[in-house]
Amino acid sequence: MQPPTIPLSQGTGPADQPSSPARVLLVDDHPIFRLGLAQLLGAEADLEIVGEAEDAEAALTILREKPVDLAVVDLSLKTGSGIDLIKQIRAAWPELKLLVLSMHDEQLFGERVLRAGAHGYLMKHVPAERIVGAIRKSLKGELAVSEQLAETMLNAMVSRPRAGTGIENLSDRELEVFELLGRGHDTRNIAESLKISIKTVETHQSNLKLKLGAHSAHQLRRLAVLWATEGLAGQPAAPPRP
Repeated sequence: MQPPTIPLSQGTGPADQPSSPARVLLVDDHPIFRLGLAQLLGAEADLEIVGEAEDAEAALTILREKPVDLAVVDLSLKTGSGIDLIKQIRAAWPELKLLVLSMHDEQLFGERVLRAGAHGYLMKHVPAERIVGAIRKSLKGELAVSEQLAETMLNAMVSRPRAGTGIENLSDRELEVFELLGRGHDTRNIAESLKISIKTVETHQSNLKLKLGAHSAHQLRRLAVLWATEGLAGQPAAPPRP
């Protein structure tokens, strides 16, 4: 398969460009595509390519030897599974950000990849500026997906057939916890913001997973971030309580 050609950007970073570039690892089994992607990202002052790998084993070796802020991973690798690699990285380096860039249909693999621990999913045919933008969103811990995938996931979340599921069935307190999760707060921050115990927050999170059909705390947080960033609430979320 002939990989798509990625045009070079103008090398302009965001206004709040960090003092040191974010370190990026490229994991893709197509050398030509890696070359194009490396040229694209290398032109950005706030991004630095620190390694390239064509399979899972090589990617893990680089991660053990070098500090990396974000890995751009394809699902199809020379050896190993991209999804399995994501799970391994998530378990060993939980703070490392992950973005999938693949030719595979996002409607079939997008939600599965996010469930595995990625921060975003883009298909390789998207414009170059979308790739750079998605990398910067992922580095901030934000969800980076297409509008179509976001809509599909939101529809699935709010239209589950089981009784007692969906956003509309959350209690007021559960909705508050869910909203704060989507704003990036951890369990302790939520407890402090809502002036409730950490144990109570954990109970609400367990109820949220049950009602929204999330299989893990990570998936629940991804759903919350998606809900918050796509504006499903209908209005900006309220700031944490003092």
